[in-house]
Amino acid sequence: MNVEKLVIIGNGPAGCTAAIYAARAALNPVIYCGEMPGGLLTQTSEVENFPGFPDGVSGFDLVMAMQAQAEKFGARIEYDEIERVEFSDGGTQKLWVSGGAEIEAAAVIVATGAVPRYLGLPAEERLRGSGVSACATCDGAFFKDVPVVVVGGGDSAMEEALFLTRFASRVYVVHRRDELRASPIMARRALEHPKIEFVWSSVIEDILGDKSVAGVRIRDLKTGAVRELDCRGYFAALGHVPCVERFRDFLELDEKGFIHVQPGGSATSRRGVFGAGDCCDSRYRQAITAAAAGCRAAMDAQRYLEESGVI
Repeated sequence: MNVEKLVIIGNGPAGCTAAIYAARAALNPVIYCGEMPGGLLTQTSEVENFPGFPDGVSGFDLVMAMQAQAEKFGARIEYDEIERVEFSDGGTQKLWVSGGAEIEAAAVIVATGAVPRYLGLPAEERLRGSGVSACATCDGAFFKDVPVVVVGGGDSAMEEALFLTRFASRVYVVHRRDELRASPIMARRALEHPKIEFVWSSVIEDILGDKSVAGVRIRDLKTGAVRELDCRGYFAALGHVPCVERFRDFLELDEKGFIHVQPGGSATSRRGVFGAGDCCDSRYRQAITAAAAGCRAAMDAQRYLEESGVI
């Protein structure tokens, strides 16, 4: 069995950038795309905050361009899923792809991303990218002078709501409790903002609109009363779930369940295994920060392979 020098799991901005740097360093990387090729960014219709695209670019086109660039320098793309791993502390890393085939690698970069936590409403999926979002930083500018809804009651929800006040005419925060889970300072900022209105002790039962968000249907948990609220944007601010389940037994995770990496670097708790992108980032979760993390991981992996005598 041949041992790969470097296996990259995930081909979003982090994985593709890691592949570009690794391929140019003659590491012959192989990328396993998995069940969501291109990652979460491919579900974003328009990206306006990635440098170099003043007129914006679709998320799918951006990731495919990154992938093509990696392939140009010699990276190989595999569309199989890495279903199981057995990471050691240094030495050969073992991975099993869908179908049962085993591969071995001298180094691995985990760039499997994270997915937003939604309520589970069918309309959330149907209207994704047509008014439904989980990233105010990514999509807030598309909602100028229109009302929007934010779902959640933690710090993330308050940050999203406050950011959206720069664009939206009104920001409704719908929370199932009658008090916030957010930190006192974040809660105070949101509660005191004139553009933010709280809808307490309520849940969203449905999102209205056929082709784009036209409102939400809300139920008051105390009275049972149901009403409709006019809005053009729906932002789920319920946190993110890192795609790390298959690595849980081998890599140290932080208190939020994300892969713990060395501060300022990409090394995980196992030598020879590096982390990059949203699976390691509970704070920023942006395409540009994921790409930067992919660069860092590739350079760290190259240094590790040199020190280990593999190259």
